[in-house]
Amino acid sequence: MAVAVVVVGLDQQRTPLGILERVAVSEQALPKVLTDLRDRVPVSEVVVLSTCLRTEIYAVVDRFHEGVERMHEYLSDMAGASAAEVSEHLNVLFDDAVAVHLFEVAAGLCSAVVGETEVLGQVRRAFDVAEAERAAGPVLSSLFRRAVQVGRKVRSETAIARGTTSLAHVALSLAAEHFDDGLRSRRVVVVGAGDMGESLVSALHSRHSPAEVVVVNRTPERARQLSDAVGGRAAGLGDLTAALSDCDVVLVSTGSSLPVLDTDHLGPHGLQRARGQRPDLVVVDLSMPRNVDPAVRGLPGIALFDIDDLSAHAGRAVQGRRSELAAARAIVAHELERYRADDRARGAAPVVAALRARLDDLRQTELDRHRRRLSGLDDAQWAEVEGVVADVLAKLVHRPTVALKEAAGTPRGERLVEALRALFDL
Repeated sequence: MAVAVVVVGLDQQRTPLGILERVAVSEQALPKVLTDLRDRVPVSEVVVLSTCLRTEIYAVVDRFHEGVERMHEYLSDMAGASAAEVSEHLNVLFDDAVAVHLFEVAAGLCSAVVGETEVLGQVRRAFDVAEAERAAGPVLSSLFRRAVQVGRKVRSETAIARGTTSLAHVALSLAAEHFDDGLRSRRVVVVGAGDMGESLVSALHSRHSPAEVVVVNRTPERARQLSDAVGGRAAGLGDLTAALSDCDVVLVSTGSSLPVLDTDHLGPHGLQRARGQRPDLVVVDLSMPRNVDPAVRGLPGIALFDIDDLSAHAGRAVQGRRSELAAARAIVAHELERYRADDRARGAAPVVAALRARLDDLRQTELDRHRRRLSGLDDAQWAEVEGVVADVLAKLVHRPTVALKEAAGTPRGERLVEALRALFDL
């Protein structure tokens, strides 16, 4: 039975946040997840892509239905939910649809912020981890490398990435809307100093110029690196409550699988701050899983926004780039055809290699057999004979090779393969 390329996953458009956050996989946990999948699912290759908006398993399976069912079960176990509950939100694609989907994801066309740049790095890192763990083979390696190329091409050849194209920018835009003067005179606390934390601090400094930026991180040294770059302050996670004492905005993005901010941290603020038409404290949780306890939403004087809220806000922010979607999708369609052609050529490669090897064996056998009969030739003349024979065989095999590569993956290609195998005993 032929192998199939499939993707089985959950994403923010189809899945409640409560389920999606339970299947999120940190980069540190990816090696174990890849090992677990290879133990539980009949896959020959597998890559796991997990971002704040999706967790997807890309795999090459020998038995399609069994493979999809096992991946479905695995995601259900991660979510702590029944297979029936998860199936309502599951996205399953195979063959060409997998390539189209991954190309669009890498290009930022499936992101909350259309054209956003972070996802391209996430796609690349997902593949890098799978390759390091020897989980990605030739099929997925080709697919993911092409996806990264497509993502770059879409951004360079269209205007899809102009303007607000990162979740960090959307988070700051949303927070700024809640104050008459934006963030210019506000005190902002950034919790987490990873890639997203760095993006938040950079965007704050370049676009909003707040009164003060405080970076809080589990590792104070890393927090200090970010805060020093913008003239801010740094604090360890143990000093979080003190850092929140008089802030206006809290932006949270850590790699923790549990909340780092809850009602114990923010409860006093809700009691002490005057309640007006707009909240006095804005909390934006950019993490997946969520790093802010949802119960914070019920505290007086505090406005909490999560990934769902950011997606809704981003939808309004990118209307000006919708016209670029058609151009971006045209690039995706063109690159799909190139990918399919390359894939067909790779499929024909083993038969072409076998044919060339058989003809080369025949060439060498016949030259050896006639060498004694042509003993009067000197070395230069014999080399010329060898060259002529090699040229004839190369021309002989060229057209069958081209025809086989062009037809690979089609019924005609299968007939050509069988004919070559029979004619040349391959």
